Amino acid sequence: MRTNGLMMQYFEWYLPNDGNLWNRLKDDAPHLSQIGVTSVWIPPCYKGTGSDDVGYGAYDLYDLGEFDQKGTVRTKYGTKQELHDCIDALHDNGIMVYADVVLNHKAGGDELQTFTVVEVDPHDRNNGITEPYEIEGWTRFTFPGRNNKYSEFKWSWEHFSATDYNHRDNKEAIYVIQGENKGIDVNDNSVSPEFANFDYLMFTDIDYKHPDVYEETKRWISWFIKETNIDGIRLDAIKHINDWFIDDLIKHVKGEFGEDFYAVGEYWYYDNMVINEYLHNVDYNIDLFDVALHFNFKQASEEGGAFDMRKIFENSVVAEHPTRTVTFVDNHDSQPSQALESFVQRWFKPLGYALILLRKDGYPCLFMGDYYGIGGDNPQEDNQWTIDQLLDVRRDFAYGEQDDYFDHPNVVGWVRKGDENHPDGCVVIMSNGVGGQKPMFVGEDYAGSAWFDKMSNIEEDIVIGEDGKGFFNVKDGSVSVYLKRV
Repeated sequence: MRTNGLMMQYFEWYLPNDGNLWNRLKDDAPHLSQIGVTSVWIPPCYKGTGSDDVGYGAYDLYDLGEFDQKGTVRTKYGTKQELHDCIDALHDNGIMVYADVVLNHKAGGDELQTFTVVEVDPHDRNNGITEPYEIEGWTRFTFPGRNNKYSEFKWSWEHFSATDYNHRDNKEAIYVIQGENKGIDVNDNSVSPEFANFDYLMFTDIDYKHPDVYEETKRWISWFIKETNIDGIRLDAIKHINDWFIDDLIKHVKGEFGEDFYAVGEYWYYDNMVINEYLHNVDYNIDLFDVALHFNFKQASEEGGAFDMRKIFENSVVAEHPTRTVTFVDNHDSQPSQALESFVQRWFKPLGYALILLRKDGYPCLFMGDYYGIGGDNPQEDNQWTIDQLLDVRRDFAYGEQDDYFDHPNVVGWVRKGDENHPDGCVVIMSNGVGGQKPMFVGEDYAGSAWFDKMSNIEEDIVIGEDGKGFFNVKDGSVSVYLKRV
């Protein structure tokens, strides 16, 4: 991650099923580089349950849009060659590529199998509510369209820990698979403790205690990184995967591809104690998305002036682990109509993006849906102009030491002092309620200089006094970012 690195999540849930994302991203690479994007997080790029699968219904991780499987050769986003061309274009523009990796489950099995299960209480997965009995499930994955290319491994019921569908009676439930080294493990602390044991999430759950699965997944990820030439991975749903396996996997990858290979995990939880324990268990080898900060933004956007902005970073990951955190405002999971919907209200987006883009801590992630807009049944307009102003400041001015002025429940701000290559820095002030004015110190060397609001919310320049302070203004429910006038 280079200085002032910026990740962009280049997808949202409701993209058209036209196979054109890789081409669009390839063409957009020069523009992304220009606005300061240094890495792009791409969606799952392998075959899902069909061409309209966003990628989280993972079917064949070796099929990058190359084989006729699940009714399609391409994925939702394009073909394998178009993926390669897209990654090459990003690299040519100095942008790293992080691929979304779904290792918790598989979907779209090829054949039915019979095996023994116990149903569990969905609110207490350590509580079996039936005696063991047989069901039929889609747990056999043979990938006939690929015909053993890249890997001869075939998945079977013994490679999974649980599933959600019994073909015999069309019943949906959480079925924990029984067998050697299987079943309910009340002592398993390696997954989230929600619902007593949150190992099972969806589809057919992969069992990393099985030695063949453990080895095949490590073989796959080595193949995948070499095949795509990616620079990092975003690991999906890690709170549902044994933390010891994530630790082993990251160490395997870094051992083969170097310590600079990047890894970030999605742990959708916001209890600091849980996050601290997780980072310890994975030996601090992975960054985490700051879900807690996202929920602070959501709450602030809903409460308006009743929210105390002095507490905006309270319980956040970035406050405690500033170098291990990816900060974000919204993403594909939080957008409207999704299971984890928690969308930040539009009026607060400029404040949220200022809080992740213009501060020194964290690795900010820009959401495509905020930058280019969102489709689907709940379309959202883009915030491109506003975000572009903030990106300009991040790229050229938001450097150096940071003095905070979080001394008022509604009007807060900070000063970035700049560095040797960006000497002037910037001043940020925001209000989630009634606007106001805040004296902030930029330095006696700046006495008499004029500063203007890059966001065009305040028309008048601010002139720095002899004592190095300026009285910076902000309007109701907005953010202003001041730069020295040249």
